[in-house]
Order: sequence, then structure tokens, then C-alpha cells
Amino acid sequence: MSREVNESPKPLMPKATAVWLIENTALTFRQVGAFCGLHDLEVQSIADDEVAVGMVGYDPIVNEQLTKEEIGRCEADPAERLKMASTTVPRPATRTKGPRYTPVARRGDKPDGIAWLVKHFPSLKDAQVSRLIGTTKPTITAIRDRSHWNMATITARDPVGLGLCNRQDLDKEVMRAGYASTSEAPVIEAAPKVSTPAMPAFKL
Repeated sequence: MSREVNESPKPLMPKATAVWLIENTALTFRQVGAFCGLHDLEVQSIADDEVAVGMVGYDPIVNEQLTKEEIGRCEADPAERLKMASTTVPRPATRTKGPRYTPVARRGDKPDGIAWLVKHFPSLKDAQVSRLIGTTKPTITAIRDRSHWNMATITARDPVGLGLCNRQDLDKEVMRAGYASTSEAPVIEAAPKVSTPAMPAFKL
């Protein structure tokens, strides 16, 4: 059973909701975090203006996600957890298929992950690589035949370690392609970085 099925529903705009709860209630960081799906330390960072600086709070009462009575019940007992109110506000659908979202900071790692897959598991189909990494067929083809425009800087690295996919999904695709598992794939050492010569000093 997938993790999403077991989890309680989370509010719309969780960080903005956390901002509102921090500013307008006496709930603990743990209670706010549990309701919004955030770690206690992340909630504390929001309260300390280290995260979500300037973010406008999203009122869960006005938006029918919480009631004043529910907030009061949990303020009176820090051990209690907030329960989502019944609402007519449509909930965002949970994605179960298709390429996963990759944070902007990790998108530059995709070519490295693709290179690792096609090197160790060349029988993987482009569609399988695309499902795992969330990339396009032309990019996979370019890395396979080493015609990628940035091939000189691409270093094959395990996509699981890069956070591009999880080990369970990777093993599933690898076994579909006829391999035993990914656990025995050798680790590829990173290519040594080419040092850039220092620029000459300007003459005065």
C-alpha cells in the first residue's frame, strides 16, 4: 500500500498555513508541523524568520480547513493533533504515475543520473529511463551516443544518491530489463576536476 493512502490529508499551501498558525495561535511547533506536513525544526525556522520570510499567512479557518473549536481543543492539550475539517474545497490530486517532480537545484544532475543508468544498464529502454529521471528521449539518446552538448562535464552518478529516484523504483525497472538488481552496480569514481588557470594580474 502506498504511503499516500496512510497519510492524513494535508492543508492547501502548507507553509503559508503554518505561518498563520504560528502568528495566530498558541499551538506547539509539533502540532503545526504534524498538521502541515512539516518537520518541527522547519516550523521553528519559520517562526524564527529563517524560512518563508515575508510569506503571507493562509487562514485555514476562512478556507474551511480548520475550525476555531478544533484549534482551541489542541491549544488546551499539546499532545492532541489537529484534525482537518470537512470541506468543499477541492483537494489536489496525488500523482501516482508519470515523471516525478525534480527540484530546480537538482535538475542539473539529471544528465549524470542518465549517464550512470545507460553505462551500467544499457538494456534499459528510453521509456524506463524517462520514467525514473523525468527526462526526454532526445536527451537520453544524446547521452547514449555521447553527442550531448555538455558531454565533457557529465559524470556518471547513481541517480538514487542524487535524489532523482528511489531505489525501489530503480530496482523494479532494472529487473524488468533483465538485470538482477542495482545493488551490485559498481561505484563510478568522479572524474577529476580540471583546474582553471588563474587569470594574469592587470598591469598598472
